[in-house]
Amino acid sequence: MIIKKAVITAAGWGTRFLPVTKSQPKEMLPLLDKPIIQYSVEEVIACGIELVVIVTAFGKRAIEDYFDRNYVLERVLEEKGETELLESVRHSSNMVDIGYIRQKEQSGLGHAVLTAKNMIGNGPFALLLPDDLFEKREEVLGNMIQIYERYGGAVVAVKKVTDEEVSRYGIISGKNVGERVYQVTDLVEKPRPEEAPSNLAIMGRYVLVPEIFKVLENTRPGKNGEIQLTDALRKLLQNQPIYAYEFEGERYDAGTPLGLLETTIALSLKDPKIGTKLRDYLNVLLKEADGNN
Repeated sequence: MIIKKAVITAAGWGTRFLPVTKSQPKEMLPLLDKPIIQYSVEEVIACGIELVVIVTAFGKRAIEDYFDRNYVLERVLEEKGETELLESVRHSSNMVDIGYIRQKEQSGLGHAVLTAKNMIGNGPFALLLPDDLFEKREEVLGNMIQIYERYGGAVVAVKKVTDEEVSRYGIISGKNVGERVYQVTDLVEKPRPEEAPSNLAIMGRYVLVPEIFKVLENTRPGKNGEIQLTDALRKLLQNQPIYAYEFEGERYDAGTPLGLLETTIALSLKDPKIGTKLRDYLNVLLKEADGNN
């Protein structure tokens, strides 16, 4: 079955970015010249997705406003002859069909996914955590969709992490069945290093099957009293296969102030408009810092 729907989660409180997230959704924080969440929306569009379901919460209205049309702003830009800016503003409101559903309580990623059940229906879908951005962008999700079409099971994106990092992620174990593809044999949510089945950590991209909703409905809260998607996938594994794709390239974590800064610098250095000037500026700062030490 062809995947035409995607869920993007955007219901978290963004506490790591307080106080700015008291009035500004974390997903709307700027990353270069657009908000964090737009990267995920552009990613799914490039993979052929036709409907995006964004799971939001109280205080996230700015996300809906951003992807809506602003006729007053468009008219002002048009009158000023700001053609390039006008096209950019219109682009954000004409990208793809977007639906919104509110997660009324912060009960974990699994609960957020379950919230989208009625909008997704009975077909497979992609799931994106917008804090995670990938150097190869839509290539990662595109390859995961191809793996789903070939093998017929849910797919998770994984990357090898250090022993010190495994307690921050869902960890899989599996057997290799293709180039960078594993058939999952177990999943554990945030294990201690000595209990981790491997060092392959699940990152923020999934291709899920509709059966996950029934499993989530019967999944009890786990770590931190939340319904964990990893726990539900472990139950799903008892009845059907799950696969993991070890993607290539860097993965950026924009979910913390330092991570957002690092991601901004990494993407900016690759930007053809500002990359060279930023590199020169950073070199000056490094020389000045070395001179002061």
